[in-house]
Amino acid sequence: MPRAPKLASFPAIRGALKFYQVCSIITGVGLLLLVAEMILKYTPLHVELFLGGSGGFLWFAPVIAGPGCEWWSLFAPMTNDCEMISTGDGFNLSLFILVAHGWFYVVYLFSCFRVWSLMRWPFGRFLLLALGGIVPLLSFFMEAKVGREVTSYLKTREDAELHSQATHSTLTHAIPTENQR
Repeated sequence: MPRAPKLASFPAIRGALKFYQVCSIITGVGLLLLVAEMILKYTPLHVELFLGGSGGFLWFAPVIAGPGCEWWSLFAPMTNDCEMISTGDGFNLSLFILVAHGWFYVVYLFSCFRVWSLMRWPFGRFLLLALGGIVPLLSFFMEAKVGREVTSYLKTREDAELHSQATHSTLTHAIPTENQR
């Protein structure tokens, strides 16, 4: 059975939980944008989103799929010679979403590790938290579940500690000391 978190670490746990909650929402939104970008690029639409350039402020540029590209290319990379060639100019917003999500996933993993280590959960729980940045929508459900669970745990432990301190002080005052006898 894992050890329980120390009472002294409760303020750090609250801070780590807030950081995790913010990171999980940002990561979840980034993952949804990434899924949308992949659908636009790898389905028969074959477009990428660009900012500026010859198409205007915000526009879709076609992506040319090479001869080895099939509909299942997204699900089986490295099995064929599928090359996607972008035809847009300007700032490639689709590529930015891909890179931003990848880098922020690292920050998200750090926030997961922080909560996991402070709460002293088993390693499987860390893996489940980490999946929140890979499985669409999971980070939103995990954020809500972990937030409720950690907050409830901290409140229960603090209430139990206050109750034990109150009981201890009542017992100490009930026993007469040498000076009171």
